[in-house]
Amino acid sequence: MGSRVYVGNLPFEVDERRLRALFEEGGHQVTDVKIVTDRDTGRPRGFAFVDMASDRDAQAAISALNGRELGGRTLTVSEARERPPRRGGPGGGGFTRGRSRYGGRGRY
Repeated sequence: MGSRVYVGNLPFEVDERRLRALFEEGGHQVTDVKIVTDRDTGRPRGFAFVDMASDRDAQAAISALNGRELGGRTLTVSEARERPPRRGGPGGGGFTRGRSRYGGRGRY
């Protein structure tokens, strides 16, 4: 198990300081907190990643906080999974600038 924890269903008003304090309850050590924000608006998207100092701290936090209520919402806390590699890039398929991947003009 890794020491990175996924936290979902967060109230939008929760900040990094409050989330860190929540995960440090019980003497657990937090090394980093990253609340994910929308790229365009900068507003929180309702989930975060918390890096714990050890696998033991991560497992204890998951056990203690999964299903706990915070700000009227029930938290989802689990081991963070690695993001699968993104597909795309040059020649990645799909439509680009008015041309379909088959070479003709695309319809808008």
